[in-house]
Amino acid sequence: MSGCPFMGRKFQHTFNELSLEDKNGDNSQDGLNKASKGGIIYGDYLQLDKVLDSQVLQSELKGNKIHDEHLFIVTHQAYELWFKQILWELDSVRAIFQNGHVRDERNMLKVVTRIQRITMILKLLVEQFSVLETMTAMDFFEFREYLSPASGFQSLQFRLLENKIGVPEILRVPYNRRHYRDNFKGKENEMLLKSEEEPTLLGLVEAWLERTPGLEEAVFNFWGKLQSNIIKGLEEEFQKAKAKPDSEDKEEQLAELQKQKEVFTALFDEKRHEHLVSKGERRLSYKALKGALMIYFYREEPRFQVPFQLLTSLMDIDVLMTKWRYNHVCMVHRMIGSKAGTGGSSGYHYLRSTVSDRYKVFVDLFNLSTFLIPRDWVPRLNPSVHKFLYTAEYCDSSYFSSEDSD
Repeated sequence: MSGCPFMGRKFQHTFNELSLEDKNGDNSQDGLNKASKGGIIYGDYLQLDKVLDSQVLQSELKGNKIHDEHLFIVTHQAYELWFKQILWELDSVRAIFQNGHVRDERNMLKVVTRIQRITMILKLLVEQFSVLETMTAMDFFEFREYLSPASGFQSLQFRLLENKIGVPEILRVPYNRRHYRDNFKGKENEMLLKSEEEPTLLGLVEAWLERTPGLEEAVFNFWGKLQSNIIKGLEEEFQKAKAKPDSEDKEEQLAELQKQKEVFTALFDEKRHEHLVSKGERRLSYKALKGALMIYFYREEPRFQVPFQLLTSLMDIDVLMTKWRYNHVCMVHRMIGSKAGTGGSSGYHYLRSTVSDRYKVFVDLFNLSTFLIPRDWVPRLNPSVHKFLYTAEYCDSSYFSSEDSD
């Protein structure tokens, strides 16, 4: 305990004194006595009396103690503790965006670090299913009746997490044929409603992307130059393909080029983008999509590396939450087959319906790869791009080339 690197100087002497063995290897009460005089001790600091006494087996209360119910409770309590930490990190990130502090690069590093911490916790939660799966379906069956009508869907923290990240209310799968919030009462229902009304991480990132320097026509006009370069590049590719002798390969190449042309025609069609947003197939505004694509193309530039790391980590959140849902589906299917859930839902079938893009918040960032182009089609930036600032408010026109040098 004395070697714990995370306990500050304030507590270090206490834990050194708390050792239950003295130098001679004998049990010693002196350490405990000194700890009681010198400050807080380990168990009190972590409130272990509350944490370790909170595993109440319903089977034991009913006079039929089932061994594996203890594992089930501890695992889910661990999930809830980690959900709490994720919410703690997420709220701090949202506060930085809301207060406008993302203009300071040091705060952007905080944002990326905390988002990456969230992804590391999610990785842990995905792996945690393997511990729960050491319990067989028969083991679970022995105490399952004591859980009803409790259900994992009733995890308030996970529903808050979904809302604060930006899972759209209209895309949620109904639970027990009811609006998801109707399954929560009183204060919990109010907390969920409030979380729906607060700025989401998606919305805050969207506003940040819209301020990406270089999108303005009067400054650099990234979007206009990109469109011009792509049209020119595709035309050159068409001419090269048409100049080849007639063959099956030539027809395939021309067909592929036509598909690419249609993809990019749609990309530069703002009305089509807004239509896809209205259908829920895209989440970011048109201007935010432009900003994301600019960061994507210029990710190797020093001033765009941190923003690119952020976009990558946001996709990691979606990936890991999808994996978590999928692992949950597989575990439930393994444990109860196609039976109804303890909360009254369709169980496996309900959970399976949540493993889809409708619950993927940053789906537009995944789709950026659709618009990959040769490097020489990307508009060139002036070398002074290294002085870029993160927001358009601080952007000076001298940071960009006045003309695109091909």
